[in-house]
Amino acid sequence: MDLKGKTAFITGASRGIGEAIAHKLAAAGANVAVVAKSVVEDPRLGGTVHSVVEAIEKNGVRALAVPCDIRDEEQIILAVQQTISAFGGIDILVNNASAIMLAGTEQMETKRFDLIHDINVRGTFLVTKHCLPYLKKSSNPHILTLSPPLNLSPKWMAPFIGYTMSKFNMSMMTLAWAAEFKRMGIAANSLWPVTTIATAAVKNLLGGAEMADKSRKPEIVADAAGWILTQPSATCTGNLFLDEAVLAMAGISDLDAYSATPGAILQKDIYVD
Repeated sequence: MDLKGKTAFITGASRGIGEAIAHKLAAAGANVAVVAKSVVEDPRLGGTVHSVVEAIEKNGVRALAVPCDIRDEEQIILAVQQTISAFGGIDILVNNASAIMLAGTEQMETKRFDLIHDINVRGTFLVTKHCLPYLKKSSNPHILTLSPPLNLSPKWMAPFIGYTMSKFNMSMMTLAWAAEFKRMGIAANSLWPVTTIATAAVKNLLGGAEMADKSRKPEIVADAAGWILTQPSATCTGNLFLDEAVLAMAGISDLDAYSATPGAILQKDIYVD
């Protein structure tokens, strides 16, 4: 991978998958705008925009801490302007910021439903909209959204329809953008892990230590993202990728090193049959 001279704008990059992607692209030479709401560390989750930038810059790569709540359009506009002022352009947009609540219709609180859609759907749309003028100027522009295949099985639709609608909307935007932006040469793809990923959110808020032990490290998603984002944008577009399939195309077949617990039986992620 060689991304020297490129700039990546990554939402939700203060921890987890977003942080892993930030490190991956920085290691390839990209300037990285670390965009997230976290400026004070949550002890349950860890990580802030500042801690990620500090870690990246120790390796001699430029990074920018950009506090931003993507529910607020004015903050998005300011975040994009700060990135342009620091780096002069945007070549890669990673829509990673997302909110989750796996609840049925009766259990889903209205405020949580609104939060999920404000971040996952509206926020993703607005970040892309405001990065678009700069992506159009790039020689190999990419939009990568962390969202799943469109699996309309009742198995996935029924248990947590609120969250499912929001994530499927993100994937629908990917397919729409691939067609809408084709004439501009801008690639739009989605990426989703085949297994659960061992992030602090999974361990501390969702499935607990047992789930984390059955998961893979965030680096598997970061490595898959790295491959996608270095492909020609004119031809690699309109895909709802799974990480294992991407790594197979990259020539990586041995995935054992990605397991959080060596030899563990892995847990399939939601929306993956």
